[in-house]
Amino acid sequence: MTTVPDTAGTPAPTAARPAPATTLSVVVCAYTFERWDDVTAAIDSLRRQTHRPEQLLLVSDHNDELLARARTAFPDVTCLASTGAQGLSGARNTGVAAATGDVVAFLDDDAAADPDWAAQLLDAYRDDDVIGVGGAVLPAWRAPRPRWFPEEFLWVVGCSYAGLPTGRSTIRNPIGANMSFRRDVFTAAGGFDATMGRLGKDAAGCEETEFSIRAARGHAGSRILLEPGARCRHTVSAERVTRGYFRRRCRAEGRSKALVSGLAGQSSALESERAYVRRTLPRGVLRGLRDVSRGDLAGAARIGMIVEGVTLTGAAYLTMRLRMALRRRAALG
Repeated sequence: MTTVPDTAGTPAPTAARPAPATTLSVVVCAYTFERWDDVTAAIDSLRRQTHRPEQLLLVSDHNDELLARARTAFPDVTCLASTGAQGLSGARNTGVAAATGDVVAFLDDDAAADPDWAAQLLDAYRDDDVIGVGGAVLPAWRAPRPRWFPEEFLWVVGCSYAGLPTGRSTIRNPIGANMSFRRDVFTAAGGFDATMGRLGKDAAGCEETEFSIRAARGHAGSRILLEPGARCRHTVSAERVTRGYFRRRCRAEGRSKALVSGLAGQSSALESERAYVRRTLPRGVLRGLRDVSRGDLAGAARIGMIVEGVTLTGAAYLTMRLRMALRRRAALG
């Protein structure tokens, strides 16, 4: 689960108010030829924006052959080699360092932005207390969606899920596939934590959660917004619609949230997740029961996956927290 309503505590004081955001740099990070068609679709979607971004950046995550091909295929795009540690966080930080726009946006290499995506993102920066904006991430299913897959767990495949606000709202952090921040926020807060985030096909994540918490704490009275009108379509490949991937992703989320809570504190890292468990998931169970009563027997399977998903995520979180505590104790002797 990656995007949740804002419940962070009062941030620390900061300096002057930011100027209006008028220019946009977009960073796409890529690491494998397996997604080349998706990368091409992502770049094409950015070329078709009603507000054309002033700068397009593609960062190759330690894949020299991919970088060479990208430079040939996309002459209008600044193609760079990641200078950070291997992984998504290091690649994103490379893009930030090369960005020149007032706002730096990130689009996944397997996502395609709607034509008004850039315009919608920038419009949400009209208030100068807004330091970040995320958009809606809609699934583009490459295989039939399983009937057992609950709406509340679409975060498993990196998409917006049931329970998120449906209008422009303050959130704690955006979904990484479709997010943006003022460039000067990175100057003040630093970049994404390279010890977190995805590495290749690894299902870990939450680096955008940790960064968002850190950025908000450094800017008094700041907000991060969800703008559902800034939409992208995120590819959901066949390998991601299996129960095995669902379970692996839930466990990875639990481990990642444990790392975030260690860095940012449990209150900021988990209060919104508690609300998700208290409110969103019970509604999903009730919806499943209603579906069963109407003859949709797959509703029972969706209830089962909600219960299994929250159990796996919670167990992985507690296990990682215990490991972290034991490591700290061992380090102290």
